[in-house]
Amino acid sequence: MTYDRIVPGTFLARPNRFIAHVDIGGQTEVCHVKNTGRCRELLVPGARVYLQDCSNPKRKTRYDLIAVEKGGLLINMDAQAPNHVAAEYLTASVPGLTLLRPETKYGNSRFDFYLEANGQPGFVEVKGVTLEQDGLALFPDAPTLRGVKHLEELIQCRQAGYSAMMLFIIQMKGVTRFSPNDATHPEFGAALRRAADAGVEIRAVDCRVTPDSLTADRPVEICL
Repeated sequence: MTYDRIVPGTFLARPNRFIAHVDIGGQTEVCHVKNTGRCRELLVPGARVYLQDCSNPKRKTRYDLIAVEKGGLLINMDAQAPNHVAAEYLTASVPGLTLLRPETKYGNSRFDFYLEANGQPGFVEVKGVTLEQDGLALFPDAPTLRGVKHLEELIQCRQAGYSAMMLFIIQMKGVTRFSPNDATHPEFGAALRRAADAGVEIRAVDCRVTPDSLTADRPVEICL
């Protein structure tokens, strides 16, 4: 996926999870943060960030915060981007794919995608990953009861005869492995392992990132 009208800035502060103060060309702007996660290791004062100029007079904020530099990594932190990237990735990588439909309800969950491939129906849930530690990608960066619920219902889908996949879109390059973040939310890690044991396919894919694009690239080793 691509963005237009990208401008650089310097992160100053994040008063709440929805907005950030960013220096753009010497002016302090209030910007929308397109990720409600903690992102504490990313949004540190002085960090180089990239923003999309939305130029919409009806909006309260002119800019959306899209990406941030962390050391030598450029990390996309747009929480809406992984589903767009996942659609491109699934279309290109699932053999025999004949149908890919977003936002489909099953049971008490609404999964990101329903698909049909080689006559087999299935469901895919997508999670964006922005947390990295020494080349290890981790999810989640905060407890996610919703994520545990999705895994439990993917298990139910598998037991009902559907294919089921949890797809982690790692919004950066430079990682070699992916693991659940047991230190932050052990229940999610336990649920992910139960899902894998139940036949839910677990995939992790890194991305090529530029200030104005995010593209799925290569599979990353999963360490459960």
